[in-house]
Amino acid sequence: MEDDEQVTGTETQSAPVGQLAGWVRAPFTGAGTTYDCFEKGSGPGVVLIPEIPGITPEVLGLGEHLVAAGFTVVVPSPFGEPGRSISGGYMMGTILRLCVSSEFRAFATNAHRPITDYLRAVASDLAARTPGKGVGVIGQCFTGGFALAAAIDDSVAASVLSQPATPIPLGRARQLDPGVSRQEFDRIAARASAGEVCALGLRFSEDSSVPRARFDTIKKRLGDAFEIIQLDSSPGNPDGYAKSAHSVLTGEVRQNPANSASAARDRVVAFLKERISNERMDY
Repeated sequence: MEDDEQVTGTETQSAPVGQLAGWVRAPFTGAGTTYDCFEKGSGPGVVLIPEIPGITPEVLGLGEHLVAAGFTVVVPSPFGEPGRSISGGYMMGTILRLCVSSEFRAFATNAHRPITDYLRAVASDLAARTPGKGVGVIGQCFTGGFALAAAIDDSVAASVLSQPATPIPLGRARQLDPGVSRQEFDRIAARASAGEVCALGLRFSEDSSVPRARFDTIKKRLGDAFEIIQLDSSPGNPDGYAKSAHSVLTGEVRQNPANSASAARDRVVAFLKERISNERMDY
């Protein structure tokens, strides 16, 4: 059981969490930008991009799970206060800052987002010093599509888009937008066609902030190179998810008993092993 997971009887009632202790913190400069990055583990490399509001205990819980699975994990910190727990005010303040930032371009369609240049530099650096066939990149929520944008770099062999919410889906054009520019999408599609990269997308069925149409756009271009996992959050669903369920790999994971979000997290680990280390897992 991962750190600080609340248990009632034999059932877990909260998501796995982790702590900053044991993670090595160091600044990294790429594409003219510097942010702190946190690193832990050994083995093939995975860049874990945090969700809003930042590197929370839940994001660290996912990071610890990946480390335990045999990966070297790097978590960049482009926003938020590392280790700080989620609160309403913290969440809203981060959202407001990011929505007006030209680095993230929260509402733009057909857009190159400058932050992804930095993330590609992180991925390239990690690939150069870890074993395996390139690295994996995981994006979540606001950063979900950033994992796809990272795949234009030859160092990235696997992209995981967990509830990708950018651009914010106001209007049909934004709902359909894949979160990358046309030029980036062409490059990613070419790499996918050549077998150089695959992607995995995850969302809850009732999550309006992550429209299914976005996944349909990506699937149309990438075909079999894009796998979709959609978890049932409709009324009466077997796992008891609320209609507002959103964070597939962090906030909604329960391990005892394991729910479908935990199974999706297992699939992510298997997908990464298959793509970047040639290892297959049962899930």
